[in-house]
Amino acid sequence: MLLAYGTESALSGTTGPVERVTFDEHVQSTLGTLTPAEQRMALFFVEQKHAVLLGSAAQIGEMASASDATVVRTARSLGFDSLSKLRKELLAELTGTPSPAKRLEHTLDATGANGEGALSHVIGIHESVLDVLKRPDMSQRFSNAVEILSKARRRHIFGIGPSGAMADYAALQFNRIGLSASAMSVAGVGLADRLLWIEPGDAILMIAQAPLYREVTVVLAEAQRQGVPVVLISDNLGARVADQIAELLPVPRGKADHLAMHGGTMVLIEAMIIGLASRHREAALDNLDRFSALRGALDKSWTKRGTRKSKSRSKPNTDIENS
Repeated sequence: MLLAYGTESALSGTTGPVERVTFDEHVQSTLGTLTPAEQRMALFFVEQKHAVLLGSAAQIGEMASASDATVVRTARSLGFDSLSKLRKELLAELTGTPSPAKRLEHTLDATGANGEGALSHVIGIHESVLDVLKRPDMSQRFSNAVEILSKARRRHIFGIGPSGAMADYAALQFNRIGLSASAMSVAGVGLADRLLWIEPGDAILMIAQAPLYREVTVVLAEAQRQGVPVVLISDNLGARVADQIAELLPVPRGKADHLAMHGGTMVLIEAMIIGLASRHREAALDNLDRFSALRGALDKSWTKRGTRKSKSRSKPNTDIENS
């Protein structure tokens, strides 16, 4: 572990009690000793941790517009014997579980005491997440994910806690556009009932983060047993389950030791709704018409909005009028 108490430091080669230093802090303190090319690569390591965990030296270099030799050389200049050792340190740090109170405390220290600082801090985090979502490799991953979900007989969206709320939202919106979906958003033994819904021909959209908790392992095992593909949205779990998923959408959630931000995940879900609707356009429009009619039956004020079909019928025939 990197500068962890009682272990050999990957950077100093010493043992015994040492002050805990995060990967980001170590990179910042080391930048002045690196060449300009290594500085750019080291900052890429900080900003794109998921890419470093999942990519080869050549793939990382391609994403960072550098050579694979620069990738390996930068890892060594940072004090690691190899890129593999650097990855191991990153994974250990990302899968750590600081308490929610500690995360909030670090976030509050970074934002200051006023609301303006909080707004600026959160906007900055989400801007960096959006930059990741705009990358060409993410575009291809997203396209693959939509293809998997589009072809499925039924979609199951898994998430617990805050991710469970997003799973419920995704399932609701998928159903509204006529794509059968169910939310697996319960923990413990209650999840067993939802697992019974999984059948061959289905697909699972999983929203989960490290650590690798029991519900995740059981869902992945059942998916493999049923031959059901899994699309995973995660900040830090992809490397642990790479052989059990069909596609990974790596979405940062802000700084590892700060309060987790879920905006990037919501952006992906909303993009999926549009992407899936575009692949099933007529069915989606027809289902929303039916949805509007049902709402109108429950609340008459909704009938004023009409449906696509009723508006089309009431629209004047300009060809006849102009003839």
